[in-house]
Amino acid sequence: MSRRSQIQRLTPRKSIRTVLILWLLIFSVVPLAFITGYSLVKYEQAIDQELSTRLLGNAREVSVILSDFQNSLVTEIDQVTEDRALNYYLASNNVNQARELMKRWFKGSVGHRLWIFDRDARLEIALYKDEKGEVQRRPNLESGVVELNEPLIKSISSQNHTLLMDLSQGEAKPQLELSVFAKVKNSRGKTVGYVESAITIDQAVLQNLGRRLNAEMFFFQKDKPLIVSTHEDLSLYKPEAFLPHLAQDGFFELNIRGNPYRLMLREINWGDSTFVLGLGASKSAAKAVLKNVNFAFFTVVGTIVILLVVLSFIASRVLLNPIYEVIQAIQRVDFEREVIQIPTSNETELGLLAEGFNDLSKRAFESQAALKEKIQELEGANNEIRDTQARLVHSAKMASLGQLVAGVAHELNNPIGFIYSNMTHLNEYSQKLLHLIDVAEKHPEKLEKEIEKADLAYISKDMPKLIASCQDGARRTRDIVLGLRNFSRLEEAQIKPIDLHEGLENTLQLLAGELKNRIRVVKNFGKLPKVMCYPNQLNQVFMNVLSNAAQAIDGEGQITISTQSLPNKRVEVAIKDTGKGMSKATLEKIFDPFFTTKNLGRGTGLGLSISYGVVEKHGGEIQVSSEPGKGTEFRILLPVEGPPDLKRPTGTD
Repeated sequence: MSRRSQIQRLTPRKSIRTVLILWLLIFSVVPLAFITGYSLVKYEQAIDQELSTRLLGNAREVSVILSDFQNSLVTEIDQVTEDRALNYYLASNNVNQARELMKRWFKGSVGHRLWIFDRDARLEIALYKDEKGEVQRRPNLESGVVELNEPLIKSISSQNHTLLMDLSQGEAKPQLELSVFAKVKNSRGKTVGYVESAITIDQAVLQNLGRRLNAEMFFFQKDKPLIVSTHEDLSLYKPEAFLPHLAQDGFFELNIRGNPYRLMLREINWGDSTFVLGLGASKSAAKAVLKNVNFAFFTVVGTIVILLVVLSFIASRVLLNPIYEVIQAIQRVDFEREVIQIPTSNETELGLLAEGFNDLSKRAFESQAALKEKIQELEGANNEIRDTQARLVHSAKMASLGQLVAGVAHELNNPIGFIYSNMTHLNEYSQKLLHLIDVAEKHPEKLEKEIEKADLAYISKDMPKLIASCQDGARRTRDIVLGLRNFSRLEEAQIKPIDLHEGLENTLQLLAGELKNRIRVVKNFGKLPKVMCYPNQLNQVFMNVLSNAAQAIDGEGQITISTQSLPNKRVEVAIKDTGKGMSKATLEKIFDPFFTTKNLGRGTGLGLSISYGVVEKHGGEIQVSSEPGKGTEFRILLPVEGPPDLKRPTGTD
């Protein structure tokens, strides 16, 4: 079949018009519907992800609260066991004076219940706090009817503190009780009694904590049918209904009185016992927003579809008639050549159109050939520029990294050094204690002499100090590493709202080695909103400016960091040093690539140039003022919402 015959097959106008309408609808409505459905799915997934992240944060906060409870109870119970007056009253069986002593002490305690047992493990003092926080007695329990069982006594005797938990039915509703046991010894090391301090977590406590976290909360044990919760409906469930979700990832959905919730389960340890913490966040508000978004999306899609159908019919009538005339002209020529030429047989508008088409076809063919050649040249030049830029940025980052690693290594060396030195003494003390235990088991009659020989009293005072010193060193090491990780997290390579103060604090922590004992940092932080930006890029700007400020100070000096909100939704970060300052000629060149006043090996001349580009990319500006001998001040101004061309991540408030 000839090409002329193939073109003649397109002559019937209805077939061309129908194909045009169908293809227009397919290539417009189908992608629009796909994008709409995909956006709705992703929006709902983003909601679930945000709720999951919030629940994880709540779980960490609850764990910290319970850890604080434990530390407080242990600290207070140690104070009780070391009270000499209580030792004396228990040893002399003077219960009344011991009770009055404990009433005064217990009033300032964090615990809700305080029980003291005599040397025979019988309850002699039972104190609790009422709803107003006043200390009350339970005389009916102080008659010796409550006794510690033998396994618990052995557990208390074998360790300094024994942690127990009890999930039980209270006076009205279930409650979770967390307690700490310890033994009371006299000066000769003989047990004269036992102490139990407990915190009660009931529905009222959970509701206060739930309001603080803006979440529903509940506790349960795997082997008990009771649940302590902020929501009455959650208390109606059995633990067996939640355990399958705990065995998976801990997240699941549940409707409570018709309201959808996203719930999370996590196991919490209290001593040797374990209970399950449940947290729930309501999805009602998010569902309402999603419903409105669905309605808006489908309304827009429906309107666009109707408009496309109408416009398709109009376009097919208005636009296709001239095209048919061009097709009839094309039918008279052969398309075997690369440059298509349409013969012009008349001087009408159609003839002018044909001449214009011929000229356009020729120029387009020539332009395309020239354009391909230019594109190849530009691609080569662009690749070369990109490679050079990457090498320069990498060089600047490696220079900053070298200085940063040196400072971090110096900071890590101090806490690790005194942890290592403390290990020698801890090893010596542990050997002495093991020896005393061996003597107590085999030759108890020699124990007192060996205790005096080993200087147990000094070990008892010094060993906690050494352990606390090691803990402090480990905490400092952890903070340094955490600051390094927070400074440059890979997951913060996307735009998000951040607290600029947090970025400044992380940067100062990493520069602590360079600033310590030489430069005093003054922080005049104002109240700032969160700023939309790329966090690790702004952290690099802060690092460059602060590092330059520190290096500009010879000997001792001061760096002042000030922040404030400005009109038109802008914020300002000002960094001022008391260094040697810069001349006007130097000030005009500081943002030029490769310009540096530092000695060879200390700078690449790219730090401030890169910083200028980062701030400009965020729609902000850097202003510098300096005088020789009077220091330098950098003022970084940033828009709160970021530049208009930045793409916000889905789900960001």
